[in-house]
Order: sequence, then structure tokens, then C-alpha cells
Amino acid sequence: MRLPTAAVTAGSLIGGWQVARRTGIRPLGGAVLAVGGVVAGREWARTTNAATTGALVATYLGAFGLSHPLAKKIGAWPSVLAVSAATAAVSYAAADRRAGR
Repeated sequence: MRLPTAAVTAGSLIGGWQVARRTGIRPLGGAVLAVGGVVAGREWARTTNAATTGALVATYLGAFGLSHPLAKKIGAWPSVLAVSAATAAVSYAAADRRAGR
């Protein structure tokens, strides 16, 4: 079964942030982020080459890292939505669209 990695990445970035925010347990939010990364990464590995998979993993992790300083400038929600949208767009362009989804 092929998964839309754009939805997985955006959903896990937003979901991880919400879980951490609502529970107050940051590692729990990190677990959501990690599960999303593993799911998307496995799909990327199946549908793209190693270089593309590596670039997409770096994009996903970079988005998480970027969301923190960006939140200080534009706010938490706008930051999370911006990095999630960017990550979803890159995932779609580099993997999902090419896989014929």
C-alpha cells in the first residue's frame, strides 16, 4: 500500500507539536514525530533513490529544527503550519507525485 508522504509528514509535524503542547510531555510529541519520520522514510526508500530519501529525511528533520526559532519570530501555530506545508510540498514533489499518487 502506498502512503501519501506529504500527508504523513505534515500530519506528524502538526500532531507531534499538538501532543507535546497538550500533554506537556515533549518526548511524547517527539515520539509522534519519530513515528511519522519512520513511516515516511520507509515509503521514500521504497519509491525513490537513496539520495532523494536522504534529502527528504533531512528536510523533515530540518523543518522540525527550524520550527523552534521561527516560532519565536512569527508564533507557534504559524511556524508549525509553515514548516509542515513546506515539508509536505517537498515530499509531494520529490516522492508522491513521481510515484503516481
